[in-house]
Amino acid sequence: MPASKNYDVIVVGCGSVGNPTAYHLAEAGMKVLVLDRRPAAGQGDNKAAIGGVRATHSDPGKISTCLESLRIISGWKEKYGFDVGWKPGGYCFPVYDENIEKSLKDLIPYQKKYGLEIDWVGPEEIREIIPGVNPSGLRGGTYSPGDGQVSSILLPFAFQSEAMKNGAEYRFNEKVIGYLREGDRITGVKTDQSSYYSDWVVLAAGADAKEHSELLGIEIPVTPDSHEGGISAPVKPFLNPLVVDLRPGPEGKTANFYFGQNREGQIIFCYTPQELFIGTNRESISEFLPVLAGRMITLIPSLKNLLIRRVWRGCYPMTPDGIPIIDFASGLKGLVLAVGMCGQGLMLGPGAGKNIASLIANNKPCIPQEAQQCFRYNRDFYKGKEALK
Repeated sequence: MPASKNYDVIVVGCGSVGNPTAYHLAEAGMKVLVLDRRPAAGQGDNKAAIGGVRATHSDPGKISTCLESLRIISGWKEKYGFDVGWKPGGYCFPVYDENIEKSLKDLIPYQKKYGLEIDWVGPEEIREIIPGVNPSGLRGGTYSPGDGQVSSILLPFAFQSEAMKNGAEYRFNEKVIGYLREGDRITGVKTDQSSYYSDWVVLAAGADAKEHSELLGIEIPVTPDSHEGGISAPVKPFLNPLVVDLRPGPEGKTANFYFGQNREGQIIFCYTPQELFIGTNRESISEFLPVLAGRMITLIPSLKNLLIRRVWRGCYPMTPDGIPIIDFASGLKGLVLAVGMCGQGLMLGPGAGKNIASLIANNKPCIPQEAQQCFRYNRDFYKGKEALK
């Protein structure tokens, strides 16, 4: 097939990052094409997200980006009249362990430096924030009231709708199989159906990012691993924040564990396995619910009769240090990498999209330069790890 018309930007991937990036680019007046091998927006691992949106991180890049995301998501209904399922209520990290207490308290001044509203609160206040939480050994915890939840089903539709109003084009069921170039400049993409030319290409391929390494001739240090989540039948609303328990599970199978109650009253939950499941296998495993139930009941005993509706698995596209790559690709002009969101694409995506649009349109980030440095492509990925990834 002959090459199509030119675009200012082609976005490869229409998930948690690619879709909001298209929205911000189109809003800035650019001619945008979005390509995805799936049949609709947000049909990759975006729909597996449990909906948490927090700026409660230990990395300035993530803090700054997620603060942008929170501003965009929390103001969406007022700006556009469309409800994306935003539920304020914050994030709470209850603490039962002395070492975890020290780690979280040490982070607070650093987090506040980058604009996060967060404080350490005592056990009595934690019991008010998380009704029914196990009081035995409770030392207190951190609470960041500005965080919240959003619908991972409604948000992609919202971004796509507004992007299309501003002229963005979306092509689904179309897989990128190569990149067009002139010397060291990327000039477009080749799909299994056609070729498209552009001034810029944004790679936002989620768990598929590694597959583009060979196509581009550069190393993309992203390795997916899979995590399981689930959701209950509705119960009477009682829980405002999302809750994160950083303790490793007593059964030796889990690291942290997190859950919240959505606006419909359902409890939605996930845990990080102690031994990671590397790869893209999305089949549910039999051990997930028994292990999850044990952790949840230990933390909030009153949930012992909770009826579980369904479970699923999604992929975390991980970098070695748990921090995304949002940067120009060294050695390849015209290419922006937006990969390695480490399972936090839903919360990072809106802010990351705004930042990417600024990088392309203004040649500078919309977040502080110090924060942007955390996302650079050329960095020592083994120097340190993001503590709250």
